[in-house]
Amino acid sequence: MRFNQIRRTMDGISQRMLTLTLRGLERDGLVTRTQYPTNPPSVEYALTARGRLLLVPLTALAQWAQEHRVEIELSRQIFDERSEVDVKTPVSFADHRFHRISHIGN
Repeated sequence: MRFNQIRRTMDGISQRMLTLTLRGLERDGLVTRTQYPTNPPSVEYALTARGRLLLVPLTALAQWAQEHRVEIELSRQIFDERSEVDVKTPVSFADHRFHRISHIGN
């Protein structure tokens, strides 16, 4: 599959991040990269045998994520709301340390 074909299927990924990811997958022996001497040069990526072995567990993970999408989104909302409160209520290091020390022995 050509680089731009992969990029079109990956919504929201930058060219740089996709390049780095593909380079890492190639390094791990999960994809091969073939460059053709055309003008401009064209590059194709393909899964190796090892990469194809990941299709079953990755498909299962994607299916699990889809089935639990609602719960995951709810967890993210709860986390983000809690984080917003933490950011809006700054506590100095000294206050935090005093709070921890004041609970020792109670």
